[in-house]
Amino acid sequence: MRSLLIAALLSATTAALGAAQDFNWHGRIAQGKRLEVKGVNGDVRAVLSSGAEAVVNAAKHSRRSDPDDVEIKVVESDEGITICAVYPTPPRARRENSCEPGDRWHSSTEDNDVVVDFEVQVPAGVVFNGQTVNGEMSAEGLKADVKASTVNGSVRVTTTGLAEASTVNGSVYVEMGRADWSDELEFTTVNGKITLIMPDKLDTEVRASTVNGEIESDYPLMISGKFGPRRVRGTIGAGGRTLNLSTVNGEIRLRKAT
Repeated sequence: MRSLLIAALLSATTAALGAAQDFNWHGRIAQGKRLEVKGVNGDVRAVLSSGAEAVVNAAKHSRRSDPDDVEIKVVESDEGITICAVYPTPPRARRENSCEPGDRWHSSTEDNDVVVDFEVQVPAGVVFNGQTVNGEMSAEGLKADVKASTVNGSVRVTTTGLAEASTVNGSVYVEMGRADWSDELEFTTVNGKITLIMPDKLDTEVRASTVNGEIESDYPLMISGKFGPRRVRGTIGAGGRTLNLSTVNGEIRLRKAT
């Protein structure tokens, strides 16, 4: 009986260490400003908020490491709000893990196995930047520009605004409601297919390439230079702005919205 009680206590302690640890943040962000959510291990999933406030919830869980060691930090800047999962800085790391707006963010996990899953609600008109490393990245039904990335996982974006998306091991699926970007848009993966759905009226210079796959376009293309089934350089409409689509192992599909 005593051994059964000890086993039950040990099991309860282990479950407590690995249980979800909730983080909740909500607040108003001005239209045109940015909400950034940055994770390392775990999914980031964003949907349209039903109200004027942005909402970010996170759940932490693990098998070995202590979830309390991973902080969820909130940083306010002129650009908007940045929320990051900040892991303990490894002893041999050259840089301290931090939470910073834009591309300056850095976080190394080493052997820490804590997973942080983010659930995000983005108000209409608020730009969303979401990124993780090991996990799925999705931003669906949004009403502003989106930038989404992961390394090991798929990316899925649907928005009435502009979008960019990238991964390494996974597919990229994007539906964009606008096509009036000013300079360049890029959609990339290495092991996965790319599906890009855009408005019927499109003016762009297309650069599309794959190694093991095919390229298809619903838009008529005026080809420039050499081309083949796996590499295309051409003009859609009046051209001008640049659209880059690149994978190694996968097909590329450029579709018109229906």
